[in-house]
Amino acid sequence: MPFRFPSPVARALLALGVLAGCAGTSGPGPADYAAIVAAPDRSGADRKTDERRDPVKLFAFTGIGPGMRVLEMGAGGGYTAEMLARAVGPQGKVYAQDQPPLFPRAAEAYDARARGPAMRNVERVLRPFDDPLPPGVGNLDAITFFFAYHDTVHAGVDRARMNRRLYELLKRGGVLVVADHSARPGDGVGVTKSLHRIEEASVVREIEAAGFRLVARGEFLRRPEDARDVAVFRAPTPVDEFVLKFRKPE
Repeated sequence: MPFRFPSPVARALLALGVLAGCAGTSGPGPADYAAIVAAPDRSGADRKTDERRDPVKLFAFTGIGPGMRVLEMGAGGGYTAEMLARAVGPQGKVYAQDQPPLFPRAAEAYDARARGPAMRNVERVLRPFDDPLPPGVGNLDAITFFFAYHDTVHAGVDRARMNRRLYELLKRGGVLVVADHSARPGDGVGVTKSLHRIEEASVVREIEAAGFRLVARGEFLRRPEDARDVAVFRAPTPVDEFVLKFRKPE
């Protein structure tokens, strides 16, 4: 059954191909992210983050919508968790995972955000990256892993175990969407601490090894002017970033 998109913006994004590979998740289709981004109660700090995240395209690419059960890996200050919470609505559920110890500023930002009404359907989960949810929780529609996969390398996480666990947590046909800062071809996972970047091909290899299938690439955060040879926090141009959608086979 084809998806029904609630806004002209989402239909335009589909025409551009940025929603490729959305089939297979449950629910009525992606939320109206244009309306979510424009919501008057969102913070000024989040609107500043919007400038580099292109959130309408990024979140529409996930296919996440009302009623879905979603895990966010590496929640940090909760920007993505809140966006997803608004998208899945009161009938949905978001698990916001982070592995202790937490960065104090990110923890403070999350705690402040969690007091807002938009976060009522979000459950904070402080667990290891390679075992992000407690026993008995699973059957998820989607998992997002935005700009934190590279951190698991220098944190010493067993990524093979982590990716297998993410595979187990998803229902058949569920999706894992990964976005991260792009390293140069050949850099592999060797610059994750120094440059906070990771090679796209390395991420694809690691995740496919767990059984996932790569079904779509989002090109909307690509920045060809980025030489990818300096740390993302010191880059003189907008940072080149890749977005990948994987699916657990039906």
